Amino acid sequence: MADLKTAPTKASVRAFLDTIDNDQRRTDCETLLRMMKKVTRTNPVMWGTSIVGFGTYHYQYDSGREGTWFLTGFSPRKQALTLYVMAGFQHYPTLMKKLGKHSTGSSCLYVKRLDDLDLDVLQELIRESVRHVRQRHP
Repeated sequence: MADLKTAPTKASVRAFLDTIDNDQRRTDCETLLRMMKKVTRTNPVMWGTSIVGFGTYHYQYDSGREGTWFLTGFSPRKQALTLYVMAGFQHYPTLMKKLGKHSTGSSCLYVKRLDDLDLDVLQELIRESVRHVRQRHP
């Protein structure tokens, strides 16, 4: 079985964030860094070359495939700031309605800027997702 391409590295989160040219995007990432660190009570780790992840959990699918992944994280992509909400969004319809301007993938929340969101709702969404994942993968 092939190893995942995205894995934790020893690269510096601070050095990575310092490379972000867009001032707004860098400020948003600093806000997410503080928020996710507070929610997870873990330090950030670089996963691959462009994802800042917090905490870990072990998963195993019915197929037997297994691995370790981060509880939550973010990446300052060119098109949008990507937040990783590993529990997905189907469990949180009320929070999603109150969150603000965003789009989603299966576990990805895409936003142009954090100013478009209610940050209290975002923090609650991250907290609930982390709690959900920790309960399912103790």
